[in-house]
Order: sequence, then structure tokens, then C-alpha cells
Amino acid sequence: MVAQEFTVDLNKPLVFQVGHLGEDYEEWVHQPIVSKEGPRFFESNFWEFLTRTVWWAIPTIWLPVVCWCISMSVRMGQTIPEVVLMVAFGIFVWTLMEYTLHRFLFHIKTKSYWGNTLHYLLHGCHHKHPMDGLRLVFPPAATAVLCFPFWNLLKLFSTPTTTPSLFGGGLLGYVMYDVTHYYLHHGQPSREVPKSLKRYHLNHHFRIQNKGFGITSSLWDRVFGTLPQSKAAENKK
Repeated sequence: MVAQEFTVDLNKPLVFQVGHLGEDYEEWVHQPIVSKEGPRFFESNFWEFLTRTVWWAIPTIWLPVVCWCISMSVRMGQTIPEVVLMVAFGIFVWTLMEYTLHRFLFHIKTKSYWGNTLHYLLHGCHHKHPMDGLRLVFPPAATAVLCFPFWNLLKLFSTPTTTPSLFGGGLLGYVMYDVTHYYLHHGQPSREVPKSLKRYHLNHHFRIQNKGFGITSSLWDRVFGTLPQSKAAENKK
């Protein structure tokens, strides 16, 4: 009963409030507030700082790492065609990870206090405040922590010479994803392909939030049957 009566105060730090919503969290978080100014997350200025990231920090920080990984494979004896193939495969694998994480982790349903709190930090905040430009890309500190298990996982399935180029390709795919994601929210595309991708993603935020999980493309939505129908198709039913 307490959870049902709880009201989030948007003028106070949100992170430790949303857990009290209980089962009402799912409905609340999918009612977007369209504002370029995001809410405050924490009382602490330090933790608040870690939640805010300018979009250009992503390519600035991670593209040099991508180049270093690729050069590492070259120095270990891989030919340029082999490196290109591994990087392309790494990007391809990232697109599947992008879809899988978005669908099964970022859109997991929660109702417990800590479940709601963690989900809000991970992705719920983006659906509640989709135009918050400082919380659209993944914080570099969190990415750096996640890089270690992914690197070690790749080592189990690849050779010592291919691991760096595969990892570099996956990391490049991530950079492309995060920059594309920011552009889809704040860019004004004039060409049909990016315009279509922008419509596709904003449709996920404002119309059908349980479909359209791809960001950089709709490939895996088509493969796994989560491609949303167009308004015209829905109107014909």
C-alpha cells in the first residue's frame, strides 16, 4: 500500500526515491518527460558528476584504445586483411550485444526497491528523461570497468593475435552505437536513412516501448520478430 501511494518529487534527487514506487515503477518510468535539462540523481556532487557525460567524451576516450588494440594485433603478426576481418566481426558481434542488452537487461521488469533503483540508473532514467543530453551515453568509468571481463571473455574464444583486433572491433561498435544514439535524440538529419533511423528509435521511446530495440540498425529486430508495425499497418487492423 505504501508503494502505491508514493509520489516521486522531481525537485529532489531521484535515484533513492524511485525504488519506493514498487510495482508502479514500470508505468511511471515509461511516461517520458521531454526536457533537455535532466533531473538531479544524487545529493553528493561527486556521484552526480559521474552520472553526467558529454557525448564527445566517448570517441575522444575510446577511439585511441580502438587504434591501440588494432595496432597490437598488427604487431603480433596479423595481416591487414585479417585485422579488417576481425574488426568487422567485432562490430557485428557488438550489434547483437546492443540488441540483447537493450531487450533483456535494459527492459527487465522490476518491482523491488533495489531492482527499481538499479534499473533506473542503468536505463530507466533514459526512458523517463529521453532528451537529457548528459545522460545519453554510457559513463566512461563504467565502460572501463566492463572492458576487463569482456576482454577476458574474448580470450577464451580467440587466439592471442586476434583477441586485440576483435576487442577493438567490438569497442568501435560500441562507440558507433553511443554516438549514433546521441545523434538520434539531438541531431536533425536531412537524409532519408538517418531520418528513418531517428523515427524508428523515437518510436521506441514514445509509442511502442516493448519493440524496436536496435539503435544502430533494425537488423536484429527483424531477425527476432520485435520490429514494430507502422501506424498505417496498425490502422488497417
